[in-house]
Formats: sequence, C-alpha cells, structure tokens
Amino acid sequence: MTTAAHAQYQGMEDVNKVVDLTLDSLDKAATARPAAGSSRRGSNPVLFLVGNSTMRTGTLGNGDNGQWGWGYYAPDYFDAEKITVENQALGGTSSRTFYRRLWPDVKKGIRPGDYVIIELGHNDNGPFDSGRARATIRGISASDSMEVIIKETGEHETVYSYGEYLRRFVNETRALGAHPILMSLTPRNAYADSASHRVARVDQTFGLWARQIADETNCPFVDLNELSAAKYEQMSEWKFNYHFYLDHIHTSAFGAQLNARSAAEGLMACTHPELQALKGCMHNTALPSTGVRRQTGKPVVFITGDSTVKNADNDEDGMWGWGALAGDIFDPRKIVVQNAAMAGRSCRTFLREGRWDKVVNDLQPGDFVLIQFGHNDAGNELAHGKARNDIAGTADSSHVFRVNFKGERLYNEVVYTFGWYLRKMIDDVRQKGATPILVSLTPRNEWNAGKIERRNDSFGRWYREVVEQTGVAFIDLHNLSADTFDRMGKERTQACYKNDHTHTSKQGARVNAQNIAKELRHIKSPLRHYLRKSAR
Repeated sequence: MTTAAHAQYQGMEDVNKVVDLTLDSLDKAATARPAAGSSRRGSNPVLFLVGNSTMRTGTLGNGDNGQWGWGYYAPDYFDAEKITVENQALGGTSSRTFYRRLWPDVKKGIRPGDYVIIELGHNDNGPFDSGRARATIRGISASDSMEVIIKETGEHETVYSYGEYLRRFVNETRALGAHPILMSLTPRNAYADSASHRVARVDQTFGLWARQIADETNCPFVDLNELSAAKYEQMSEWKFNYHFYLDHIHTSAFGAQLNARSAAEGLMACTHPELQALKGCMHNTALPSTGVRRQTGKPVVFITGDSTVKNADNDEDGMWGWGALAGDIFDPRKIVVQNAAMAGRSCRTFLREGRWDKVVNDLQPGDFVLIQFGHNDAGNELAHGKARNDIAGTADSSHVFRVNFKGERLYNEVVYTFGWYLRKMIDDVRQKGATPILVSLTPRNEWNAGKIERRNDSFGRWYREVVEQTGVAFIDLHNLSADTFDRMGKERTQACYKNDHTHTSKQGARVNAQNIAKELRHIKSPLRHYLRKSAR
C-alpha cells in the first residue's frame, strides 16, 4: 500500500505531547545499554526488559534529569544468584521502531529458558511516514499493513498493527526457546474523572490489544496499567503528581518504584504455568515491615526520627533517645509502641533507605505516627560525607543532585525541601487512616546569655509552616524542652546530655518523653487516652 492510501488507517493521537530524542542517538544508546546476554551468570537465565522510556528513561537510564524508568528497580525483585535482569529498553521507541532497530540485537543474546518482558505502546502514535515515524496501525490485525516512504530519508518500510508487532515479539521469543511476557502500559498522570479521582486507563486500546494478543498466543499477561492505576487512586492528587517528574508520562523515582513493584506483584499473581520457574527466582515481593507485633484490640504508635529518638539505649550512663523511654509514658495495656527511628538519618535518608515505607506498610486505621527530624537535615553534604541533608525551607520544590555518598558511590537523586518530606510523611499516614503527629527536633545543649539555643528561625519556623499547610497535630518539643532546661539552668542541664551537645543521657531522654506526654494532653490529642496516668 502506498503513502497515498494512508487515509484508510488513522494513527493514534500523540496524547503524551512529550519529545524524547533518545532514539535519535542510537550510537550512544548502544554503548549505554548492556550487550544482550552480557549479564548472564553461568547457565542461569536472563530476564530481558523490552520497552520505552517508562522502563528506561533517557539514554543512560540513570535519573540524571530526575526521571526514572521502572526497569531500573526491577532487579530488586529477582535473586541475582538465580537470574539476572537486563534493561534493554530505550526511550522514544514504539513497538514498531524497537522491533526494527533494536530487537535484532536483543535476540542475539536470548537463550532457551530466558524470559522477555515486553511493555510497549506509549509511542505508537503520531505520523506513519515523517518525523520520528513510529506510529503503528490501531488494533491487532495480522493482515493490515501499509507501505510507507519516510519523507526525510526516502527509506521504504512496511508498517503493521500494534498487535502484529506484539505477536512477532512473542513468536520470535518462543522460537528461541525463551518465555515471552506481555505487560500493559504504565499509567499516565491523568484522571479520566477528576471528581472521583479515577485514573485514566488504556483498557480500550493498548491494554485491550496486549491482552488479546496474550490470549491468542497463550502468553502470560500482566495488566501493569490496572495494577498501578489502582494504587494511584488511593492517593491524594498531590501524591499522585509527584510520582511523575517534569511531565505527565515519565515517572520520578517514586513512580518507577511503584511500577516495578506492581510488575513484580503481577508476575507473582499470574497463574500462567510458564511463569512457575520465574517465580522461583523472585524475592522481596512481600511488603517490607518494621516487624511490629500487633496485639488484638490495641493500636500502634510508631515513632520515627534520628538518634535523639533512638540511640544505643542500653547503658545507664550512655546515650539515650526519648523513644526508648516511650514505655514510661504510654500504657502497654492500651497501646503498642514501635520505635522505628534510626540514628544518623535525616527525613530524606530515612525515606530513601526504605525505613519510612516499612512504617507506612504497617499502618492500620486508628494507629498513630510521631514524626521528628531535623538534626541531620542541615548542612551541605550532598557532594561528600554522609550525603543526608535536604533543601532548606518548605516550598514545594526540588532539584536533581549528583550525590556522592562518602566518596564511594555516585548517584542521581531528586532532593526536596525539608518541609516537603514532612508533608509527604503526613500525607502517607493520613492515606492509611492513621493519625500523624509532628514533633519538633530536640534542643541542643548550646547556651547563650543564660538561655539554651533555639532554632525558631529555621527548623522551628519550617515546622510551623508545615503545621499551617497541613493542619497536622503538633508537639513543639524543641521549645517545651528548651523551657524545661532554661528553668533547670545550664549546670543542671549538663546531666541531661551525653558525649556532645546533641545526644541526651537517659535523664535528658526522660525529660523529652515527659514533655511529649504533657503536650499530648494539652493539645487534647486522641493519643492522650493511651498515656499512663503517671505521665505528666
């Protein structure tokens, strides 16, 4: 069929409106992507990922623009001693352009027993024969095709339907003795119905067609679009938005991690017999947990923070965090205390290391979360050292930094403001039906003119701004304990600190814990009902 007869085929509208020029630099892309099969360990199988920028963003796929594809996080769910994961995806590709330009080289590395996940379609739109010339014919017909001449190059090409390209991926993978797996597209940052927060689906187009080809070829199918969209619908609009970065199609690290988990959960839930061996190579599919031991009829109060909340907590003459003395203020007959704090963490690193996710995963309606950070959020360490600070302030802003962790590891990370991280934590807790309570950082043992130091012009101000923005319950421990120490005086206060001006002794930790109990009663928090009668 000639280009003059294109009218009978209507290309898909480019709803993404995003320009990704990765495919235009194939030489560079070839050096960035692994040689097919090069990750293989001995006779172990390889899981190949075939997709576009939602699977591998940018040429390098390293998040240098703040966008991440889910293929970067896919290896987290596979045991490297049993199987390796190769992300062969490339931004800007459609099923047509990947099949023509990249698939031949990928096939060279595929061996019997390997697996190939195919998730394509975001770019199967636009013109057939000009510009990026990547559109496919709508549907799954095996007979529909058209002959085109690419206007810019004069190259002749036969274009097939979206389903036909998927059919070829599946059949050619099986011809090599490997196992194909079809997945529907990742969701876009778009609501089909903003009033109900129903996320837009592709269940009448690409999702439907991929499922139809899977049924026709008896190929395993994971509805990634539905799995991730259902999760997004549980979120606030603000949270949904930050799972994407710069545009409405490419995900942030948050969104990429969500899609990777959805893909892993979908594989584990799929009953197709062809996936049994692959499931035996998977791990980490259960949601990570703090290990809390719930007791029937009792809520849990989770405590998060740094070393001022949880320290060594075992030597009477050593350093203690106030969370270790939470048992002195909370009645164990009424509530379970889970101290999830970790020394040396800022709110950003607590989140980045997955510690916050463990708390969120464990939350149930009726629980409480005390959130206190700040001591490790200051400074300018992103280029060296512990690399734990965040951006000062509370604006809803971010920046991509090249983080140098202790001079040993370089990676790209989107860093947000101190207040942004606090708002995220508050929003996460509320999403689970639990109650967040913000606790300002403990005062340091630094004195001036007979008064202990206060940081009300920085962290204190930022805490209050977050309280105003979110309406969260607030315990101003910073000033409450500073008032206590001022009354005690500098000499007597020395006994409340250990080793330095930040970390408290057991006596100091007790002061902080008692002030928390006192303020819970003062602000009439529902958590006050779970305090010991002996707590102030």
